[in-house]
Amino acid sequence: MRIISSILFLLITSVACAQELNCQVKVIAPNLQSTDPAVFETLQQSIFEFMNNRKWTNATYKPEEKIQCSILISITQESGNDKFTAQITLQSNRPVLYSSYNSPMLYLVDKDFGFQYAQYQALEFSDNQFQSNLTSVLAFYAYIIIGLDEDSFAPKGGAAEFQKANSVVTAAQSQPAAGSGWKAYDGTRNRYWLINNLTNSKIDYIHGVFYSYHRQGLDKMYNNANDARKPITEALTAMGKLKDDAPNAMITQVFFQTKGDELVNIYSKATPPEKSQAVQILTTLDASNAPKYQQIMKSN
Repeated sequence: MRIISSILFLLITSVACAQELNCQVKVIAPNLQSTDPAVFETLQQSIFEFMNNRKWTNATYKPEEKIQCSILISITQESGNDKFTAQITLQSNRPVLYSSYNSPMLYLVDKDFGFQYAQYQALEFSDNQFQSNLTSVLAFYAYIIIGLDEDSFAPKGGAAEFQKANSVVTAAQSQPAAGSGWKAYDGTRNRYWLINNLTNSKIDYIHGVFYSYHRQGLDKMYNNANDARKPITEALTAMGKLKDDAPNAMITQVFFQTKGDELVNIYSKATPPEKSQAVQILTTLDASNAPKYQQIMKSN
């Protein structure tokens, strides 16, 4: 009986403490011939375990509540001493209530990614202490993915995760081994600016955008699609403030890069006045993709 009880306890504990992420990982080096491919296979497995086996927050996630996400690391160069240059592509999505549809939450390509890795090296990480650029970048995006997901379910729900991501940035900034992507002057589209946008009190209404769009909009599509589009339109209108408060904000680019195709589908079934309003807002906020949004007017 004691053995059975112990097994049950372990199973219950495992469920109660289930990790937040269900992250698929792929590491490729298509043009690199100088390194044993087994190194990248080991790295891929290590990253998979790092992302999926670590408990990132104090929240309790059921196995079916794990956030579905993926990481693709494309290694472009080896500079010796187990140092690599790469880019990392991240995607995550969120289920929509009462449907089989998964809404994209994040699509981002980070090209400022250099790291050092020796085969079988342990991946170590601490929130407030820089260990390596590899684990700092991975942890930063783990917190971003979780934070955006939490924002979509509760008003400012991801605040704690964004603060943790900010701590990762702060810890990396003073480390020469961290490389680029962590500082304001490293560019206008990097980790620094992403978390700056997500923790900037001047534009904290962006978190309400994520909540209204998903919880008050998409999650209610099953009940009345016409009514559910209204909070989405209101969320987009709120984003219009960013044009004045934070021109060229990175979060604007990331949002529309992630949501552009979804928005076309949402408004393709709208009334003619709604379509016209949506196209006007979308082409103003995301002018480079204006032709894409014009498809809304052509749909039946």
